Amino acid sequence: MGKIAVLISGRGSNMQSIVEACKRGYINATVSIVLSNRAEAPGLEFARSENIETVVLPHKAFPVREDYDRQVVDILHQKQVDLICLAGFMRLLSSVFVAAFPNRIMNIHPALLPSFPGLHAQKQAVEYGVKVTGCTVHFVDEGLDSGPIILQKILEVKPDDTDESLSQRLLPLEHAAYVEAVKLFFDGRVHVESRKVVIT
Repeated sequence: MGKIAVLISGRGSNMQSIVEACKRGYINATVSIVLSNRAEAPGLEFARSENIETVVLPHKAFPVREDYDRQVVDILHQKQVDLICLAGFMRLLSSVFVAAFPNRIMNIHPALLPSFPGLHAQKQAVEYGVKVTGCTVHFVDEGLDSGPIILQKILEVKPDDTDESLSQRLLPLEHAAYVEAVKLFFDGRVHVESRKVVIT
């Protein structure tokens, strides 16, 4: 059975969806560790309630980003994880981190990449006036939300949507997309060719 590490900075709602999917056997893996850069992240309490090992590693203790990433990489290597899922982990990963786990770090972004990368994607979508948006699960590379796309799900933007209402309507879609992508990974159906992801 596979091992998943989930990295969070906040409530980790996508982490909770992945944990639940593993518990019911939908994903052939277990979440073996949840790591946060913030001791007050609410998602840590959920992980502890599920008897999942938690680690808090404050990034402010590491002035150099690469030093922080090396420490995280060491922890994840010790746990022998197969996949790392970023679930609201509010830090850009350095090349040190990305190189240690090529095509084994997933992230979810609340927009249809390559549109609206970075923060406040829903606000960007509403202000731009797009008619559809969605979410993207992708592998992480050294760029900002620029890694190979695994899957995307689409949501219509309503004329009266705000960034808050759009975020709320998008969240269940994010949960479903992330769980599906993780399942595909552990089913051995995800293959990266150049920068394209082929699902068999």
